[in-house]
Amino acid sequence: MTSQVNWAVLGLLIDRPSYGYQLMQRFADAYGDELPLRSDSHIYTALNELKRRGLIDEVQGTDAPLSGTDRQPRPSYLATREGINEYREWMLAQVGEDRRRSRLFVRQLAAFANEPEAALEILERYEQACLREAGRAPVMLAQDATANPVSGLATRLISEESRLVMEGKLPWVEYAREMFRDLAGRGDEPT
Repeated sequence: MTSQVNWAVLGLLIDRPSYGYQLMQRFADAYGDELPLRSDSHIYTALNELKRRGLIDEVQGTDAPLSGTDRQPRPSYLATREGINEYREWMLAQVGEDRRRSRLFVRQLAAFANEPEAALEILERYEQACLREAGRAPVMLAQDATANPVSGLATRLISEESRLVMEGKLPWVEYAREMFRDLAGRGDEPT
């Protein structure tokens, strides 16, 4: 399963069972601009795929029908044991994927050893993107943590991860910049 939306929906259902409309609201709150939906129907597409794969179960809702209507209770969805296990394995695979992407970026940057000015421009833009990203780190409000402990935890974790990543990336950018400046000044092959 390659859809980030499907994995995100599964994660939300591991957190707590929900019906479709609740999931749309929770998805928007949890993922916002990080993982935008093409349409609300994407949630239902994800639910159908997760159900087909046996990663979630549909359970009859307990909502009482509105008086004077024939409306049935909404079904809720919850993660199965298999869904929880698959999600855990997928999360563990993401660790290696993040490192692979990072190493790939560095190897591709090194291709500019003969054009260090181009590499310096890329590093400048990379640094600016890192700083913009650091500026977008979520701010944790006390009422947020009280109102939704899971969302509050996610906000705290994102904020700290962003801070620590920047503490590592910005010195690396400066190191790489010095390496390419040396190449630009000498015109030598890297050692």
